[in-house]
Amino acid sequence: MIIENVTLHHLRMPLRTPFETSFGRIDTRDCLLILVQSEGLTGYGECAADRDPGYSYETAQTAWHILSDFILPGLTGADVEDPADLQRRMSGVRGHLMAKAGLEMAIWDLMGKRQGRSLQSLLSGVRPRVDVGVSVGLQESPEALVGVVEGYLDQGYRRIKIKIKPGRDVQDAQAVRRAYPALRLQVDANSAYRLDNAASLLPLDELNLLLIEQPLAEDDLWDHSQLQCQFHTPICLDESILSVRHARQAIEMGACGVINIKAGRVGGLQEALLIHDLCQSRNVPVWCGGLLETGVGRAANLALASLPGFTLPGDISATERYYQQDITEEQFYLNEDSTIDVPQAPGLGVQVEPQALQRFTLRRETFSS
Repeated sequence: MIIENVTLHHLRMPLRTPFETSFGRIDTRDCLLILVQSEGLTGYGECAADRDPGYSYETAQTAWHILSDFILPGLTGADVEDPADLQRRMSGVRGHLMAKAGLEMAIWDLMGKRQGRSLQSLLSGVRPRVDVGVSVGLQESPEALVGVVEGYLDQGYRRIKIKIKPGRDVQDAQAVRRAYPALRLQVDANSAYRLDNAASLLPLDELNLLLIEQPLAEDDLWDHSQLQCQFHTPICLDESILSVRHARQAIEMGACGVINIKAGRVGGLQEALLIHDLCQSRNVPVWCGGLLETGVGRAANLALASLPGFTLPGDISATERYYQQDITEEQFYLNEDSTIDVPQAPGLGVQVEPQALQRFTLRRETFSS
């Protein structure tokens, strides 16, 4: 497919409620929306890098820089065969996986539209709907947290993830578990602990959690392997897994029992598929994490999470969970069984709403051959 032009939109969208993790509190979310035009079709991609370098070193600004100054100049006018060809063309740029993933998503969307196939079909997904949960940020107190969890359970979510950090961990999790003894519950530390202070988390082992996500440093595998030996509860790695190579190393050294797959974090859906296949061959459960995506990224996550190896509920909440207004015409709704339907239209299966796009765009630039 000949890439005729690429348009970048830097978006800033207000969240319905503030979201707080171990690395900060936000009330708006930045991202890049990438529109790739080819032969009368438009493919959409979302780069999930936010305004601040908290979860990742990448930001919306660094992604704009990498795409506009290094990747797009050699891409516009080129004949790109498929996502694998795109990845080969971007291989000279080291790192910057979120920037690459956003552009790759647009190529997947274009390929699906050209072939009249959904992204789910292209990825060989098997489920028409996927199990989902909701991620709950840090609250003012354990009592307030229980109240927020109650609200999401009333909406129909059956799996809850709570954010933790030193001083706001065991007590919060115990409060939720006391209130809901049978709840599918997990915690996420976002790298807030060190090996020498992570023993404070040992009481979590008594709470029948699904998993403890990324307790130690974002670039660590070895210390996680030492920590996993102390827990019956599986440790889940998120930030530490940037490639199928990292996933293999983590599994072989016993650093985790579960892996969170985020296509944005690992450089795109192609690498996400490799990680899924590896974990399935090693009997390691995986699930699809979220990065507060718009409807564009959410559609891609749903297609990915429909693959057979995704056996735990993903952080893919309904449209109304995060944004007062999303940028897609399509809305995603929570079914009664805590699932969301996977889009079946060609490509991602969503269309961007022009007025919403204009409303949230801070900066726009088109790159042509």
